[in-house]
Amino acid sequence: MATTLTVNGESRSIDMPDDTPLLWAIREGLNLTGTKYGCGVAACGACTVHLDGTAVRSCQIALGDAGGAVVTTIEGLGTPTDLHVVQEAWLAAQVAQCGYCQSGQIMQAAFLLAGNPAPTDADIDEAMSGILCRCGTYPRIRAAVHDAARRLQEA
Repeated sequence: MATTLTVNGESRSIDMPDDTPLLWAIREGLNLTGTKYGCGVAACGACTVHLDGTAVRSCQIALGDAGGAVVTTIEGLGTPTDLHVVQEAWLAAQVAQCGYCQSGQIMQAAFLLAGNPAPTDADIDEAMSGILCRCGTYPRIRAAVHDAARRLQEA
């Protein structure tokens, strides 16, 4: 039976078993591959998306439990011609090295700034601590979040 979600502003029907992780429904069912598989146990954060406005690890949400929800993936946060302020700050700070964790990092940072438009270093460190970066770009991640906060305040 198909599950209907609103994904990146569009109503989408996904015909996969209800126990399919939302991550795989997004990647395989909708062919939106910006959300990454990292660990499968919600420890790395590479699969972070927004579910009804909250940052969640999509590897741990069953498709059936997400039915009717509003999902935003990295593809829906901004577009190549109209980047989200966090994406702009990420580029300006040259955060990405390998880039694998970056969609999760960006989605978590956007969630943080939606609730806290002027985070301290401690706020950023706490909010971003669940997203692992093997390349160790944490200082640039923090700088980019501060830059995005400034950009939001100026807008």
